[in-house]
Amino acid sequence: MYKLGIDVGGTNTDAVLVDENRAVVADIKYPTSADIYDGILGAMRTVLEVSGVDPAQIHQAMLGTTQCTNAIVERKNLAPIGILRIGAPATTGIRPMVDWSEDIQKVAVGSTIIGGGFEYDGRELAPLDTAAAKSFFEEMKAKGVKSIAISSVFSTVRNDHEVEAAKLCREIMGEDVHISISSEIGSMGLIERENATILNAALYDVARKFTEGFAASLADKGVTNAEVYLSQNDGTLMTMEHARRYPILTVACGPTNSIRGASYLSSLKDAIVVDVGGTTTDLGVIQNGFPRESSVAVTIGGVRTNFRMPDVISIGLGGGSIVRVRDDGSVTVGPDSVGYEITKKALVFGGDVMTATDIAVRLGMVELGDKSKVETISQEVADKAMAAIRALVEDSVDAMKVSNADVDLILVGGGSIILPEKISGAATVLKPEHFGCANAIGSAISKVSGTYEKLMNYDELPREQSLEKAKNEAIELAVEAGAVRETVEIIEMEDVPLAYYPGNTNRVKIKAAGDLN
Repeated sequence: MYKLGIDVGGTNTDAVLVDENRAVVADIKYPTSADIYDGILGAMRTVLEVSGVDPAQIHQAMLGTTQCTNAIVERKNLAPIGILRIGAPATTGIRPMVDWSEDIQKVAVGSTIIGGGFEYDGRELAPLDTAAAKSFFEEMKAKGVKSIAISSVFSTVRNDHEVEAAKLCREIMGEDVHISISSEIGSMGLIERENATILNAALYDVARKFTEGFAASLADKGVTNAEVYLSQNDGTLMTMEHARRYPILTVACGPTNSIRGASYLSSLKDAIVVDVGGTTTDLGVIQNGFPRESSVAVTIGGVRTNFRMPDVISIGLGGGSIVRVRDDGSVTVGPDSVGYEITKKALVFGGDVMTATDIAVRLGMVELGDKSKVETISQEVADKAMAAIRALVEDSVDAMKVSNADVDLILVGGGSIILPEKISGAATVLKPEHFGCANAIGSAISKVSGTYEKLMNYDELPREQSLEKAKNEAIELAVEAGAVRETVEIIEMEDVPLAYYPGNTNRVKIKAAGDLN
């Protein structure tokens, strides 16, 4: 029995096959196409040919894709939505989407703020205005809206009004309406949580298309016995149904796949991962085998959100980064890149653009293409370019560290051939076997998780009992997502006192993860 892992990048689509012992049977790179499914089909066809594996023997298939990220950034294929906020009169001072740019505000056909919501301690702020909710849903139905975003003040403490509003929405707009409620998506903080919910609602059609497209691609290649999963941005997997409900959670899954793959290939549980692609380099931190999450609000396509995201730094450095010699003799690398056209435009491949890959070949760091075509690059220019590359990476590594102590560094991604073996601030620099497809490997070997987050008052329920309750809830969420109960373990726990809340109130956040069947 085998697992198929696929990760769609901007330059290449990577595919791997992993056996029941999680050993890599085959890994390949295939050019990403304008229509990503052509690239996926090509990658699957190639990895099956290389491995000789019978498609019927693949029992799990995992996909990491940037489709949702691209849709937000490019403002394409977003669905028309209605926005209902429950929080009048307390939250009327700031309207939904108040700080959004005009080009993305257009996704909202209508928005309103109605009475309801809760205080920080769970007390009802105001009764839910069901009449106003019904009127809004009827208006959205008349306008042909198929997706609704519902948020409420302090719904992470109590989501009663969100759930009731969602029930009313389904009664009025029909069972086919897509409903996103904020308590299932974001964390504390109304505006950022609402923003994430709005984006989730706008992505429902994108999610439907890429989940259906992936399923069709698998069937086309005879992979008909596989359970299908999508990578999400905390380094774990979710089912196809879960992905359709929460497409926002697929954002930034590429870097997390690489981090998980790097951890597996290197057997390191704590390190900094440097993932070099054709255009950009992503740096992330492994903590206990999983990506370190960002503790601050994350901006996606200009929109501030607060759902779980990996703590990642991206810099404009890749294998296709363009190298330029200035009039004063200085040398720059990037941030622009030839991208997926590197095999046409780079000097070693007969092109006329000097790239970071050409520098690596010129310095004898890698054998690739026609070395004779980079002999015209002077030693001085090559050394200056490599110094610029080294400085970019070292500065970014330093930014990811929490102390001045040296840390282990894992280099992955096809573009990592451009990086030097010695990097300041690194205790060791590892480039494991199959480094070029670490992202697809991370997708193939990932676990499934559940995250429980809530404000808990230790005066009402003692700390130990509160944490035990939270752990059990996180475990149940992981099992619900598809994990085998016996394999589920707690991998992350936060217990933060909130001084501005009355009593002994703490924000408790616990993540559990386990293996797939």
